Amino acid sequence: MRHDSAPSEDSPSLQAILVALDDADCRAILRKTAEPMTATELIDACDIPQSTLYRKLELLSQASLVREQDTINPGGGRTTQYERDFDDVTISMDEEDNLSVTVERPPRNADERLADIWSKMGDEL
Repeated sequence: MRHDSAPSEDSPSLQAILVALDDADCRAILRKTAEPMTATELIDACDIPQSTLYRKLELLSQASLVREQDTINPGGGRTTQYERDFDDVTISMDEEDNLSVTVERPPRNADERLADIWSKMGDEL
């Protein structure tokens, strides 16, 4: 069970979130992505090999804890930046001993939602 303060199509499982948060490299990436960063910047900032970084970003993406933002460069091509996509993650247990996770996300303005749509369209091309 997951609740968002901002609607999202993604519904990560409790397991996906726990796996990502249990990983030291993933936690390092989350600490550095309060502001958008490119993969190259993250490699340097987190001292993680490139192949490892992309595996960790995939874990964080599957858990919907990091979001990708693509920008089109004026000279052609695009740049992908990664940014932490939550304000708070709460794991709780109910009266029936069932675990649940609540992910609170920052509200998105219209420009950010449009950028997300364009980014997803670029992935499909």
